[in-house]
Amino acid sequence: MYGFTIVENLQKIDKDIKRYELKYHRKRVIVSKEFTFDAAHHLHSYEGKCKNLHGHTYKVIFGISGYVDEIGIVIDFGDIKNIWKEQIEIHLDHRYLNDTLPNMNTTAENMVVWLYEKMEKALRNKPNKSRVEFVKLYETPTSYAEARREWMINE
Repeated sequence: MYGFTIVENLQKIDKDIKRYELKYHRKRVIVSKEFTFDAAHHLHSYEGKCKNLHGHTYKVIFGISGYVDEIGIVIDFGDIKNIWKEQIEIHLDHRYLNDTLPNMNTTAENMVVWLYEKMEKALRNKPNKSRVEFVKLYETPTSYAEARREWMINE
C-alpha cells in the first residue's frame, strides 16, 4: 500500500508552493538539541564516593521555544550548535569542572542552572526572540537534573 517511490519532480517555490504557505502556523514550538561532554569533578561537603575526583560522560538537552519565521523555522539547529561550541562547551568538555565553572559545588543541580543561564544569555542576542524552556543535564544514563523556565522566573 505504501511502497517505495522516487520523486521525479521536486516541488518548486512560487510554482508548486507559495512563499506565504511556508509559514504553516503562528504557534509557539519547542525545538531541542542534545550534546555530550566528558568532564571530571568532585563534590565538596559530601560524604560519599563523589567527594573523590571522578568523571562522567554528561548529556545535556536544551529545549528552546519560539514562533516560526516566514519560512517555518524557530531557530536553526546550527545556531544552537554554534552557541554550544563557542560559549558553553569550552568550559566543560575534557575539563576539571571545579576549575572552569563559577564557584559552586559541581552538582548536576547547580550545573543545570548554569547551563540554562548561559544559553538564555546567548539567545538574547538573537533576533528571533526564542527562549530556553528547559535544560536537562544527565550525569549518568539514568540520572539527571532539570531546569525549567517556569521555575526560573517564578522563584
